[in-house]
Amino acid sequence: MNTTEVKGNWHKQKGKLKQRFAELTDNDLMFEQGKKEEMLGKIQVKLGKTKEEFAAILAAL
Repeated sequence: MNTTEVKGNWHKQKGKLKQRFAELTDNDLMFEQGKKEEMLGKIQVKLGKTKEEFAAILAAL
């Protein structure tokens, strides 16, 4: 997933992630330009998923 995909679809994906994983907060899901990898890494750690597992979750949204 590239930055354009994250920015373009992020509001929709963020809502779906919050529905599926109640432990995620708005702060966890805040997208900052240039910090995509850091944000995705924090989310995957909080969920206890590997990078591949989390990528599959995002792809399924």
